[in-house]
Amino acid sequence: MSGVAGRKAQDDGLRGTATAEEPGLETSMIAAVREAVEELDAVTGIVYLVEDDGKALSAAVIGGSPPSIFTMPERLTPDVPYASLAAWRTGTVVVGEPTVRPEDEPLAGLVPFPFSVASAPVVTGGHRFGALTLIRSPSVEFALDEDQLERLREIGTRLALGLAPLAERGIPIAPGPKPLLFPVFAGGPRPPPRSSAWGWPDVPGSAGLTFMYQVHKLTAALNEAMDTDDVVMAAQSRIMIPFGAEALVLNTVNDGRLWVVGHSGAFPETVRRLHGSSAESGTPAADALYGHDPMFFRNRADMLAAYPDAPDDGRQAWAFLPLRAGGRWLGVCCVGFAEAHTFDAQEQAVMMMMANLLGPALERARLSESEHKLAESLQKRLLPSMLSELPGLVTTARYLPARAKAGVGGDWYDTIALPGGRIGLVVGDVEGHSIESSIIMGQLRSALIAYAAEGHDPAAVLTQTGELLAKLDTELLATCCFVRLDVTDGVAEVALAGHPAPLVRRPGGHVDALEGAPGVPLGVHTAEPYRAFETTLPPGSLLLLYTDGLAGSRPHDTAASAQALLASDDEDAGHNLEALADRLLATVSAPSDRRDDVVLLLVRYEGARLGPHRRINRMEIQRHDMQGVKTARRFIRNSLRSWGLDALADDLELIASEVVTNALIHAGSEVDLRLREYPDHIRLEVRDSDTTPPVPSSISMSEEERPQAEHGRGLVIVEGLASVWGSSPSGRGKTVWLELPT
Repeated sequence: MSGVAGRKAQDDGLRGTATAEEPGLETSMIAAVREAVEELDAVTGIVYLVEDDGKALSAAVIGGSPPSIFTMPERLTPDVPYASLAAWRTGTVVVGEPTVRPEDEPLAGLVPFPFSVASAPVVTGGHRFGALTLIRSPSVEFALDEDQLERLREIGTRLALGLAPLAERGIPIAPGPKPLLFPVFAGGPRPPPRSSAWGWPDVPGSAGLTFMYQVHKLTAALNEAMDTDDVVMAAQSRIMIPFGAEALVLNTVNDGRLWVVGHSGAFPETVRRLHGSSAESGTPAADALYGHDPMFFRNRADMLAAYPDAPDDGRQAWAFLPLRAGGRWLGVCCVGFAEAHTFDAQEQAVMMMMANLLGPALERARLSESEHKLAESLQKRLLPSMLSELPGLVTTARYLPARAKAGVGGDWYDTIALPGGRIGLVVGDVEGHSIESSIIMGQLRSALIAYAAEGHDPAAVLTQTGELLAKLDTELLATCCFVRLDVTDGVAEVALAGHPAPLVRRPGGHVDALEGAPGVPLGVHTAEPYRAFETTLPPGSLLLLYTDGLAGSRPHDTAASAQALLASDDEDAGHNLEALADRLLATVSAPSDRRDDVVLLLVRYEGARLGPHRRINRMEIQRHDMQGVKTARRFIRNSLRSWGLDALADDLELIASEVVTNALIHAGSEVDLRLREYPDHIRLEVRDSDTTPPVPSSISMSEEERPQAEHGRGLVIVEGLASVWGSSPSGRGKTVWLELPT
């Protein structure tokens, strides 16, 4: 739809009185599409206009034979090689090759039939309006000959010449909130366009097609929705914006009350008033749900006539649409308009069709979210809450889940304290993203800990764990890396079961992989036994164990990617393992693009003798033991006194009080304190089982921010006293760490 039509839709909803210029603008585009489709025997023609930011194109009008016009893409972004974008940029006619493969032509992922595409620029003088694009089907010869391409260019140029005077008179030539659709049949009659009461050219079926186009697009978006946010986004883009609405609130009913599950454009007061309100409160939303009938209010006066006590929420018109799924009424969709809005019979029918699609999608999303939360909770409980350590070792771990739509995976890590001054280091990955993956992960983790604790060497541990997996009732396989490190002499034994080899950065900065016999994944039947590779690590060595999710978008070169990441980091900066782990993860894809879980385990081997400046003290506080704060302060003071660092006691006591209090109140778990001495600083680590990162909060904040940020105020003290601090998630919990210079 044109910029004028878009402005009209925003000002007057879907109707309104058109200005004299509007029919001319849209008539020009419709006429160009008709002429191109009919003369060049196409199934669909589209006029794309440049958006306000000048970077993307959006469809203004789409004409052709149903149902092909429903499959056309609305918006073309610069990151995809569409012919329309190329024609607009270059000012030349661009032809796409016939294809049915999505990897060859981005349209193929949307258009469900083989096609060819040709696009002409809509450009003249200093005006670059967009492109005129044709889609041709295999029912005709794909290729356009030179005369036909020239004819397409002429139609595009003539359209640009028709739009230029309108643009010079100040009429915006830009796409509106939705494209106008109309039927065109190649070789069919060409009736002259007339102005209609809708303010659109009176093209037979144009209004109905435009509405049904939005229903079709909403259906497609809801079919792909995996969570409530996806459903809200689909409703925003296919209901709120096309109808010219300013607000949208989705509510579900539970225990006799309405609960807001998503909203867009609504004032906070409106959301707060609806959230938790009684389903029998006599409000429009409650009555629409209770009566099972939609309610439409054209203006504020209509609302007050039916509900005299209705609060003024800043919107003039409202539609309240009950939502239903599986024969059960589950909520209400509220759509608000800034100006008065007349809902005619056609518009009401389309809104209810959309509401009937929203209900089942919302129900599926809520069930999917519940299942995902269950799986995520299960996986968290199966990961270690604390890492075992020995004198001479410093460890940290990270776990990042894949995007929610990928499901919960089976990656895990462990450090296992073993007899004789040894420690076992484990990273594994069960294939798949499901609850079964998490359950199998928990079984393998428990078995591996048991076999390692019995004293078996790494190769035997993997052999026995693999035999166990083969006996379980599952078809899933797993990969694993197991390292047994002797802290007294630095001897490391490495066994691999189809897993990437661990990396070691030796003193001096050289990085290499501890390559051994790769072995087959756990669960694969083979007569070949696992073999261990042995090496000696000098003090100061840094070990990295990881899963292939660390490679992000480079899964085929996981080892090289991880090695490059570790080698690129400053060796001196690697003394702070928490910060190093954060830097390694900074290169991983954003959560929305992460296709696999990411696990890394970092271990710095410091040697058997800690020396005068490598002392470590540790204590634990039981869950909910608020007396533990006092004990922590005493632990800090006594440790520093024994190390001759009394001058730091006051500051570090205050810091420890705040961090430990936060952990006890908000994590609800046991709390582990570790105090480490280094030549030039003291390091305090406080570990708990809550993965939510603490955020320092200002003393002054809004009422809405206060409940979520109350526990962050103590961190302002930490930020003010510590030279550096941070929070590091580890899958099942987090470590808040900080340093004070000595």
